[in-house]
Amino acid sequence: MRKIVAGLHMSLDGVIESPEKWSFDYYCDEVGQSIKSRRDETETLLLGRAMYEEFAAFWPGKDGEVAEFMNNTPKLVASTTLTSVDWTGSTLIDGDVVESLAALKAEDGGNITITGSATLVRSLLAAGLVDELHLMVCPIVLGDGKRLFDGSGRIPLRLAGSETFPTGVTHLTYRPA
Repeated sequence: MRKIVAGLHMSLDGVIESPEKWSFDYYCDEVGQSIKSRRDETETLLLGRAMYEEFAAFWPGKDGEVAEFMNNTPKLVASTTLTSVDWTGSTLIDGDVVESLAALKAEDGGNITITGSATLVRSLLAAGLVDELHLMVCPIVLGDGKRLFDGSGRIPLRLAGSETFPTGVTHLTYRPA
């Protein structure tokens, strides 16, 4: 059985929007190693439309370990507006995303990892399909921006692990309660 694992960077006040503008200030080797360990367990990437479009515009043609991972890992794209995807290794999920992912989870294989894609993470949490939620909480208050849990309703989770890094980032791992 496969697991769906979601990972996001978050501010202390719950903002997950545009982490590339504020989370890098808190990057350190330990944060990088934590992210890499999840990447090493990933067999398939799962992306929402916006994250797919952002990544597909950035990663092709890039070099290095992360670029190799991003470009060579199979990608599933959840979108109600896209009719095709052209980034190498990308497949558009056809039909109901929740049904498709529930069937995929039942198969043998490695982790299906969601990076970013807050709307997708929210919907999969509500559907009970996320097996692990990894939050890299950075010690900054942003005041405004998109939050992961806005309007989500009640989703019971239990803390499965935590670690704190030298830059003040706290990695929290949650599983369904």
